[in-house]
Parts: sequence; C-alpha cells; structure tokens
Amino acid sequence: MINTDIVIVGAGPVGLFAIFEAGLLKMRCHLVDYLPKAGGQLSEIYPRKPIYDIPGYPSVLAQDLVDNLLKQAEPFKPTYTFGERIESLQKRDERDFLLTTNMGTQVQAKVVVIAGGLGCFEPRKPEIGGLETFENGKGINYMIIDPEKYRGQKMVIAGGGDSALDWTIFLSEVCSELVLVHRSESFRGAPDSVNKVMALAEAGKIKLHLNSVLTKVVGNTHLEQVGIQNVKTNEEVVVKTDHLIPLFGLSPKLGPIEAWGLNLDKNAIEVNTEDYSTNIPGVYAIGDINTYKNKLKLILCGFHEAALMSHSAYKYMNPGIKYTMKYTTVQGVNEF
Repeated sequence: MINTDIVIVGAGPVGLFAIFEAGLLKMRCHLVDYLPKAGGQLSEIYPRKPIYDIPGYPSVLAQDLVDNLLKQAEPFKPTYTFGERIESLQKRDERDFLLTTNMGTQVQAKVVVIAGGLGCFEPRKPEIGGLETFENGKGINYMIIDPEKYRGQKMVIAGGGDSALDWTIFLSEVCSELVLVHRSESFRGAPDSVNKVMALAEAGKIKLHLNSVLTKVVGNTHLEQVGIQNVKTNEEVVVKTDHLIPLFGLSPKLGPIEAWGLNLDKNAIEVNTEDYSTNIPGVYAIGDINTYKNKLKLILCGFHEAALMSHSAYKYMNPGIKYTMKYTTVQGVNEF
C-alpha cells in the first residue's frame, strides 16, 4: 500500500508541475502513469519537437521541458508508479481515497488529481488475430519498461517511428537476436537513428524487414513464432522469437475514468474554474483532461490550473487552517 497526500493520475507536464506547486505547500505526491516513464505526449510522441509558448523559453524541446520539470520537482521527493493504469477509485471517507491499478497496486491518498492529458494512452495494435493470447507476460508487450528482461532473448520489434528505432538500437546489444519489421521503405524517426539502424542491419547485428507487415502469432502457453509478409512480393517468412513488441504509437482514451462518477462532457471532465475541482469533493482535474467555458488546451494553461488546484487541495486537506501565500522569492524552495 502506497500512502501519500496527493495521488496524481498522469505524469505529463501538467502533472509534473503539480508536484512543485503541491510541494511548496508541504504536500507529498505520488504519480501513476500507464506509460513507462514520465512526460506523457511530450516524451512518447514528440520528444524532439520544439515548443514556443512556454514562458521564459523562446523555444524548448519537448523532452528538455520534461527533464526540467522533473528536476524542478526533485526537492519534494515525489514517488512514481509507471506502466500501470488506475482501474478503480473508491472514496472511503472524507479525505480518504483508495485507488487500485490494473496490476493490483493500491494507493491511499487524501486528494486525487487527474492530470491524464487526453486520457489513458492505449497502444495501437496490429490487425492480426490471437494477440490477446500472448499478452500479459506471455510474449507480447506494447511498451518496454525493463530492458534487462530481454537480455539473451529473441525479439521482434514492429514499427517505424522514433520509439521503434531507439529501442532497436538499444536492444541490439541486449537481445541474442533482433528483428525489426516496418511496413515502408522509409522511417518516420530521426535521420541519425535511421542511419544507426541501417548500419546495424548492414553489420548483421539485426535483421531488417522493410515493406513488411505482421501476419500471425503462434505459440502454446508463450509466444514462439511470428509471421512476416513482404507487401510487394507477398513472400511470407516465419521467425522464431521469444517476444514481440509492436510500437505503432498510442491512441488516447478516457478508459476507466468513465466509471468513476465524474461529470463528463464527451471525453473530458467538467470542473469548477475557481479551483478545478470536480463534482466529487477532493477530486480535481487539470490539463487537457478537463473542460470548461473558454478552455484552451495549452501546457501553460495547465500550469495555471495546477497552481490554483494545489491551494484548494491544501485547504481541503487542512480544514480550518489559514494559509498565507508567500512568494518563492521570499521563502525559497525548501526540500522535504
């Protein structure tokens, strides 16, 4: 059981900044995110994309912004659960919430902050049958959390973006055999990464199947083989493997949040703009996951919401205790 003051559902930029704002008020945070690391869309979808509307930064790369937010949060010693999704939210008493993930991890908190961006990012899966047979530890995964798990193993990676390229480069030194499958001749990732992957293929350190798609997965209790077909020649080969990692990107869905009793407007959570609270006392929603009149889906707006939410959460957690705001230029940033 993890005990904390605030549990933040979502570790994107707005969730990360909420750690800082809550920390200034001496509230501890635990973050839960279905992705394998912090950063949300910024890290997973466009880490090298420049962002131009962050105050004080004429231009900042998305991943650099995430790295700076993590560093800014460090004095307040946040804790994290990655690669897991909150399935249930139970309010047991005033200022007593119990959240449970799909892996059975339980978090007890006084306040819940939903900072899930566009929702829970779920993997786009290849259109072949039988995938579910080998999911959940039986050979097919859609993200890589612990690379050491694959040391000395045979692996097939499918995809043509930055994530597929970066993991191919990294795991070429970890796996005993590595195959990369991509449906086109050209990649969508960074040119430097493409060059490194092509060099690995030429050196015989990986096997590369271009203009190819996955056709089938075969095995008994664990994945054993993957079918690969060239879309130009229709030639099909069967590759022996221990693991298949399709990296076709992510699609946002509201997921289990729909069943938590929150007031929703389409795929967003309705909030009170005084403090970004929801219809459930003690539950807040900040960032792209919420909706209100004149809502702007901008990171800087999410930062503003995180600040107001934190002051309201402090009052909710400490009824009757008066707090006088002091500027950080006066009091500094005191570590826990």
